[in-house]
Amino acid sequence: MKEVWVEKYRPEKLQEVAGQDEIVERLSSYAKTRSLPHLLFAGPAGTGKTTCAIALAKELFGENWTLNFHELNASDERGIDVVRTKIKNYARTAPIGEGGFKVIFLDEADSLTADAQAALRRTMEKYTTTCRFILSCNYSSKIIEPIQSRTAVFRFRPIQREPMEKYLNMIAKAEKKNITKDGMEALIYTAQGDLRKAINSLQVAATLTDKIDSDALYKAASIARPEDVKSLLETSLMGEFLGAREKLDELLIEFGLSGEDIIRQIHRSIFDLSIPEDYKVLLVDKVGETEFRMVEGSNERIQLEALLAHFVVVGLEMKKK
Repeated sequence: MKEVWVEKYRPEKLQEVAGQDEIVERLSSYAKTRSLPHLLFAGPAGTGKTTCAIALAKELFGENWTLNFHELNASDERGIDVVRTKIKNYARTAPIGEGGFKVIFLDEADSLTADAQAALRRTMEKYTTTCRFILSCNYSSKIIEPIQSRTAVFRFRPIQREPMEKYLNMIAKAEKKNITKDGMEALIYTAQGDLRKAINSLQVAATLTDKIDSDALYKAASIARPEDVKSLLETSLMGEFLGAREKLDELLIEFGLSGEDIIRQIHRSIFDLSIPEDYKVLLVDKVGETEFRMVEGSNERIQLEALLAHFVVVGLEMKKK
């Protein structure tokens, strides 16, 4: 792949950011008035946090935005030393040009240790005349309260279907690719609101064929078709344990999926089953227990087969009623 499409098609302006209209409107007002508080961007991956920070810097500082915008990733250096040295040294220097202040964008700020966040709190206070901070995180609960109270919090939501389709079609048109209807459904399914993941899946599939359908996308994303997972569950609920085990083998061996990949897809597929709600409750409860055991280090194969066995038992109970 010559170019990474995520970077190639990154929006240059706030108004071009997909699926975050309310946030874009608020940030645009900051850019117009040039009155910017410290900001905290919180939300799932691939929803536009970094894109909004860069686009905001471009609107604030124009062509020379790189001179007054400094990006750091807290997951690389997460201790107190990075706050006392890199961040503090950059924050204390005067801005270049007529911007009035500089911007430090601290990505994955929830990776900072508690001591580092405490030091950052004081730095944010002391150098507020020359520097503004934009903190980005997946979980705002991991940011200490003193920092949250010093920032304007923006909560990013997963990208909804309509803006995601529009953006992906724009990329496909620019790259002279054709996304079929079932291909778009597969993109939406695999992305789960993560536009970056959707774009990367689209690019990988585009290297295989110009006509991007569901087959190409499921291979690119390395996930099972939802109908295959649903068939696995229906087979087990019909009481056919060995048949369900064969379908599980196909997912694990032929598709090369990990146990955690399968358990996540099982969880999503339960809600598409045509069974009473009280039985769905029993199944979801068991899926949660199985997923916990797998995360703690249990054997994936044994846990998944035990889960299918539980589904068989539930299926037999439903038949009795």
